[in-house]
Amino acid sequence: MPTPQEILAELKNVKYPGFSRDIVSFGLIKDIQVGYAGVTVYLSVPSADAEVTLAIVRSVEQRVAAMTQGGSVRVEVEAGDPTRQARQTMQAQRRKPTGTRHVIAVASGKGGVGKSTVAVNLALALGALGWRVGLMDADVYGPSVAMMLGGRQPVTLTPERRIVPLERYGLRYVSMALFVEDEMPVIWRGPMVTKLESEFLFNVEWGQLDCLILDLPPGTGDAQLTITQRVALAGGVIVTTPQELALLDVRRGVTMFQEVSTPVLGVIENMSYHLCRKCGRRHEIFGRGGGARMAREMNLVFLGELPLVPELREGGDRGAPLVATNSGHPASLAFKEIAGKVRAQIEVQTSGELSATALK
Repeated sequence: MPTPQEILAELKNVKYPGFSRDIVSFGLIKDIQVGYAGVTVYLSVPSADAEVTLAIVRSVEQRVAAMTQGGSVRVEVEAGDPTRQARQTMQAQRRKPTGTRHVIAVASGKGGVGKSTVAVNLALALGALGWRVGLMDADVYGPSVAMMLGGRQPVTLTPERRIVPLERYGLRYVSMALFVEDEMPVIWRGPMVTKLESEFLFNVEWGQLDCLILDLPPGTGDAQLTITQRVALAGGVIVTTPQELALLDVRRGVTMFQEVSTPVLGVIENMSYHLCRKCGRRHEIFGRGGGARMAREMNLVFLGELPLVPELREGGDRGAPLVATNSGHPASLAFKEIAGKVRAQIEVQTSGELSATALK
């Protein structure tokens, strides 16, 4: 029979459904007992979703059975809700950057949906509504915020060795692109990426902000999990496009926020339609209504549609975001409407937290 240590090592190959991390690193394995009769593995699964629990149990059974060569394998899952205390502890350990009222994460289940374009223009739209806004480019391997905002001057430090963010169009921001040359690839392992993200979050002189927007990398990997587990988020915003392939990945983004007890503020459908420059007509190139339908199915708020227009791309390419340079453009107006809904959702979340606190 294998030893408990050998079984634990093997279970590192079992991924948590929808994530790149394994169940051992998530702390799901509570005990492993090996005897003459077989192996018993004790789990504590941090999910109320029965399908997630069943998938993990089956994977554990298969892995351990292959090691025991016919011996019995039993998997015991803790009864009740074993996650409540763990999640409360996790939430208590989270913190916000000094001086920041709200932190919003902008995420997508996959790349290519225009998430960074949405993050930049949404941040500017919130600023246009009167908020003091900061923007953190959390995509270490593919940073694009600095180019979209057009500011690449050298980063300076305070006497206390804190990073001073750049400011453009009234928006304070930091990005990995400010620290490397354009042609220089970032070839870093996970721990280095995690350390940089912590520096951007907690060692930047953000000042007093009403909102800090985090432009997360696409997907649901370690970098995204690290941020959502460490930062006290007001909520997450999911960016998608109308086609079915993109919508399939929305569920992963939503699940990521749910698994770390972070509310999803809503879904934004980017590239919803093309506005013809000549005739002004609306052409739905990638389908119609997919984001709204997905939001309904998942009981989420649909924050709005954004058009596919050349001006958005052109503004990002030359460091002149559309919301900042052409506030009356239909796309800019759409961003401002969405920003209003995001702010309203934050106020709902905040009032709920205050009510819960008052009832204690």
